[in-house]
Amino acid sequence: MPGLFAIILLFTGHVSALDTKVSHGAQSASDNYLVLVWHNRLYLYSAAALVFGVWFSLKVALKKKSFTEGAGLLVHRPAENQGRSDKDAEVHVSGVKIFFGSQTGTAKGFANELSEEVKTLGIAAEVVDMKDYDPDDRLAEECVNKSVCVFLVATYTDGQPTENAEWFCKWLEEASTDFRYGKTYLKGLRYAVFGLGNSVYIGHYNTVSKNMDKWLWMLSAARIMTRGEGDGNVVKSRNGSIQADFQAWKVKFLSRLQALAKGEKKRCSGDCKNGGSCKSKRKDKRDEEDQTASHDNSSEVDLIESSSDEDESGLPDETKPGSVVDMEDLGNIMNSMKKAKGKEEGEGQMVKLSKLKKVEDEGEQREMITPALREALTKQGYKLIGSHSGVKLCRWTKSMLRGRGGCYKHTFYGIESHRCMETTPSLACANKCVFCWRHHTNPVGTEWRWKMDPAGKILEDALEKHQNMIRQFRGVPGVKPERYEEGLAVKHCALSLVGEPIMYPEINTFIRLLHRHHISSFLVTNAQFPEEIRSLVPVTQLYVSVDASTKDSLKKIDRPLFKDFWPRFLDSLRALGEKRQRTVYRLTLVKAWNVEEMQAYSELIALGQPDFIEVKGVTYCGESSASSLTMANVPWHQEVVAFVQQLADKLPQYEIACEHEHSNCLLIAHTKFKVDGEWWTWINYERFQELVQAYEESGGQKSFSALDYIAQTPGWALFGAHEQGFDPADTRFQRRNKTKDISGC
Repeated sequence: MPGLFAIILLFTGHVSALDTKVSHGAQSASDNYLVLVWHNRLYLYSAAALVFGVWFSLKVALKKKSFTEGAGLLVHRPAENQGRSDKDAEVHVSGVKIFFGSQTGTAKGFANELSEEVKTLGIAAEVVDMKDYDPDDRLAEECVNKSVCVFLVATYTDGQPTENAEWFCKWLEEASTDFRYGKTYLKGLRYAVFGLGNSVYIGHYNTVSKNMDKWLWMLSAARIMTRGEGDGNVVKSRNGSIQADFQAWKVKFLSRLQALAKGEKKRCSGDCKNGGSCKSKRKDKRDEEDQTASHDNSSEVDLIESSSDEDESGLPDETKPGSVVDMEDLGNIMNSMKKAKGKEEGEGQMVKLSKLKKVEDEGEQREMITPALREALTKQGYKLIGSHSGVKLCRWTKSMLRGRGGCYKHTFYGIESHRCMETTPSLACANKCVFCWRHHTNPVGTEWRWKMDPAGKILEDALEKHQNMIRQFRGVPGVKPERYEEGLAVKHCALSLVGEPIMYPEINTFIRLLHRHHISSFLVTNAQFPEEIRSLVPVTQLYVSVDASTKDSLKKIDRPLFKDFWPRFLDSLRALGEKRQRTVYRLTLVKAWNVEEMQAYSELIALGQPDFIEVKGVTYCGESSASSLTMANVPWHQEVVAFVQQLADKLPQYEIACEHEHSNCLLIAHTKFKVDGEWWTWINYERFQELVQAYEESGGQKSFSALDYIAQTPGWALFGAHEQGFDPADTRFQRRNKTKDISGC
């Protein structure tokens, strides 16, 4: 090519010389040819330039191809040796590992359920208990084996992880801030998180799942979808229950998993929750979503949620390094900023209140008993009433029908156990006690937010269902006919079945209806609603559960939902002291937990000045993952007696009155019930009905006190009697080949 260029130059020079000759008039035949070429020199120049350009382009292209082949040899040749079947079927998801952190077994159940669903898609699945997995040794392996990790984690007491997830979470937290691991330690790990919590614990709702999601992200793991949240609070749950929340999340996860298995990458749908903009999103779509968002109850939560449903990296487009914002979207971004600022200044307060009102309205229409709760309680023998009440036959009712003895209330207060109905107008509770004999299947809450049934209907259905359960004993061997007939006529009502009866807004109406039916009322409260105690109408006997005497132990044992549980507890005791009718402290002794708090108990007793103090050893109700309680925490009857004797010595106005060894329970009574050296702890129920009727007819003017309806306690019920509280009219029954009952109950 350089030679061609030289020829063209020589030719040009020759033509120039020829031009000089022509100017002098010397021409020949060859010169005529050259003159012709000269006149067409423009075309020659163009052709030469074209040839040069083609030559230069070919040379550059050949050089680039040579470089690409060299680089490709370095990058792709090892991949060729990995497997030549990639073109045929490349595996994008090798399997799913489902990790669970569970205390009550719910998360474990969800994990097994999800595992079965994943396997139906033809993908291998493995359920992993976090306590059996060492993240330090094995978690990094999940980054390279094309697996997907799912974390189903529950939030336990005070926002802490469950016992089986403690080490895993601790390691993850430390690794996320440890420079020795580095910020890319889990790069390549694909994961999804679903949390189990309860929104009544406002300060630490689902904190474990939030933290785990954050720690994984800090180590460069990639979310495959937005974190899911299951809410045990049926009022606030988006789908009505924690089970329904999981089902909704599971559907999304399985869909996402199928897309990953096909090798599809998640593309932005143009439905960003974070207020950002996407180039692929149309303006009309954006306007429609903005309007919809104003009616979304969960929008405030979504603002702080991960947006990984729309972007696998978990970062909005505007916050990514090197991102560029379109001019057409700039106005929308500015509007979002103005709206956020307006909220801070109070401009958005009306919207916020309207959302809250909408939630409340929905809550008023929602029933407390969900289908899952109904199934669980029905299996436990409950007869459910309406949308929030229940009744159940007590084992002591069955026992006394057979003449095998009554409960400790029969020994202490003269209740006829076979004529006692155990019920509650509210299955919800404000505590999650470690010794809960319902294993926390009932809902929890701090205020009434459910649909409410009328008191009359609840009592009518409760009596009917109770009587139907009594009728099932007709003709049963051992049942005494006279007691069977008496059992059909309910005389007592124990509002202590489960939950917090005092939460029911119409509790006073319900109590009045009981008294109109000449049914005595025994109401138990967990000392978290002082104002409700003060506004309560007279009941036959009002109980307050005093499960611990210090703030720390109460928090540990009762696990209350209220943040100000201790002031509420103390105020409830003061409110109890203001009542004129019979009042009782009910102490539950949990060995190695609260039996050493003698002085603190005496101070609480001085605060509320109850008429009676029941001290009972905790009853072990079987193994439960919801509690760490074991048989080792159940005190022997002799240990309960020793505790009561020491406590009574610290109370100058109280003495031990009664004992019920079969229930591992003793009664300390105020000495005002000891008349002329005789104990009068029993109740004159007919007299009480006369007094309460006069009280109601007078509009509360004719008040009465606990001493106005007392009855003498029989000798067999007193402390120190050889019967130890067992009615001699009955016969104590011992099962054959029964193992030794170390609980004393």
